[in-house]
Amino acid sequence: MRKPALYSRSRRGPDGALPADDAAPATAPAPSRRRRLSSPRVLWSVIAVLAVMLALSLGLALRPATRTVTQKDIDAAVLKTLETTVLPSPATAAYNAIFPSVVRVMAYGKSRRSNGEVERGVGTGVVIVDKGVILTSLHVIQDAEVIRVVFFDGLMSRASVIGMQPENDLAVLQASTIPDDLMPATLRSTADLAPGDQVMAVGFPFGIGPSASAGVVSGLNRVFRAPNGGQELSNLIQFDAAANPGNSGGPLVTMDGAVVGIVTAILNPTPARTFIGIGFAVPIENAASAVGMSPF
Repeated sequence: MRKPALYSRSRRGPDGALPADDAAPATAPAPSRRRRLSSPRVLWSVIAVLAVMLALSLGLALRPATRTVTQKDIDAAVLKTLETTVLPSPATAAYNAIFPSVVRVMAYGKSRRSNGEVERGVGTGVVIVDKGVILTSLHVIQDAEVIRVVFFDGLMSRASVIGMQPENDLAVLQASTIPDDLMPATLRSTADLAPGDQVMAVGFPFGIGPSASAGVVSGLNRVFRAPNGGQELSNLIQFDAAANPGNSGGPLVTMDGAVVGIVTAILNPTPARTFIGIGFAVPIENAASAVGMSPF
């Protein structure tokens, strides 16, 4: 019995040739997988991807592990900084803060011989309002016919008395001309002031300055009467920062540069009128009330 044909019989023409539709397969055979991968463009793409993956893997492997900073590390860094860095002293910082507000105060009278001006005394003042309002000691300018002040930048100006508080030896001055960049001092309450706190007196001792001297608060609520039987002053700050004639009216400042008092007197039972370790300042609360203002 004949087996059925798997393919249809070819139809040949009279000349034995195959018809056009039988001359070639209806569909071209698909290229093999091996042939597609042998294309140069595909190969280079695969290589590039593999190279990127390899580089990322190496980068992750070579990256150092993140180290957690401990308190021990911080303490060691701080200690090294303290050992190798020279820090500015608190007194330097206090002086730089108050310096732009300190003024030299000069009192003049008329000479009997020449009828001209003659300097009667030199003291210190501190600017507390940027319009040129200055606090000083009353005894520095008392009976003066002309008052002049010199600001931190060298500008000299006449000044007039606009207020007095004799019970606290305080005077308030108004300068007629002021620097463009005049800076008033920062005032600080004495409520938390205590013996042992560091303070600085800034002024013009014997006309030299501005000069700075540092010390501590020696006591509070002190009473002082001048050796010549002058008026008694009370509720004073006692301090041991060096002060001499010319410091009167200057600021007593804390180490942050804030004014807590106005230097008013030194205790010296001898005729020398020099500092022996005890100075007094009027608390800034009293001084501010002389201006008619409360700083706190």
